[in-house]
Amino acid sequence: MRIHSPQSTQVMHSKSNLQRIWDWEINAQKSSWNWNLKSILSYRHLLFRMVRKEFLVNYQQTVLGPIWIFVQPLLTLLTYVLVFGKLIRVPTASGSPPVLFYLAGIILWNFFNEGFLLISRTFRENIHIFSKVYFPRVIIPLSVLLTQFLRFLIQMVLLLLMMAYYFWFQDDHSSISFNLWFLPFSIFVCGMLSFGTGLIFSVFTGKYRDIVNIVEVGVRLLFFVTPVVYPLSIIPSDMHWLVKLNPLTAVFESFRMALLGSGQVTGNDLAYSFLLATLVLFFSVYIFNREGSRLIDIV
Repeated sequence: MRIHSPQSTQVMHSKSNLQRIWDWEINAQKSSWNWNLKSILSYRHLLFRMVRKEFLVNYQQTVLGPIWIFVQPLLTLLTYVLVFGKLIRVPTASGSPPVLFYLAGIILWNFFNEGFLLISRTFRENIHIFSKVYFPRVIIPLSVLLTQFLRFLIQMVLLLLMMAYYFWFQDDHSSISFNLWFLPFSIFVCGMLSFGTGLIFSVFTGKYRDIVNIVEVGVRLLFFVTPVVYPLSIIPSDMHWLVKLNPLTAVFESFRMALLGSGQVTGNDLAYSFLLATLVLFFSVYIFNREGSRLIDIV
């Protein structure tokens, strides 16, 4: 039997009140596998503000402003049509107008490419922020991914308008597909690969400066082994297995299958891309959490 004095009861009440007051508990426990979702949700307002800042800063003090979101893919489209369509005469998938075929590949590649390159420079370009104020470091790459996803959605409007033009004015009903269930898969897996690989290389670019050059060259080479400007159907059948080792192959083929009805993709291809993207994502979070605090003193 315990007898509590008035003084001890008052101390207990004060301790319980203190426990209800604090919002954060700082301790020495740390896990490299911890996604820290609670902290990310707590800083969601910062995340949205950084997305807004990233989106607006890119078009401040420019002549065309946000119109560049449409100008860049249109200029790239014009180049691809002239070079790959007219000069080299690379065949596109059967039933797909070259303009729609190239534009679909351009906007999806921009989503992966820009997100990957910007996320891979997370520590190199944001060390002045990381060293001065605390917030979950993954907020920075998340804001980059969401910004690029917003640009992707805006450019998708351009693709849909062109599809409508071919449907109504060119009487090309073959340019419209109803395999829309492929669409969320291709976008989601593309985002996972961009985010995961970007996180991994952000650690290496933070440690070694010359890795930035290797990353830029590597992503350019990756463009040519990914069916962005050519369909998988023009690759010899005995070489399909080699091309399909690239998880982006199924992503681009399923994206065109969803919108244009042209593409060669199987259930095994989709499962391979999804599983590999999931493994990359989990490994990237592990290495990002493990090495992130150490890089502050190195960069």
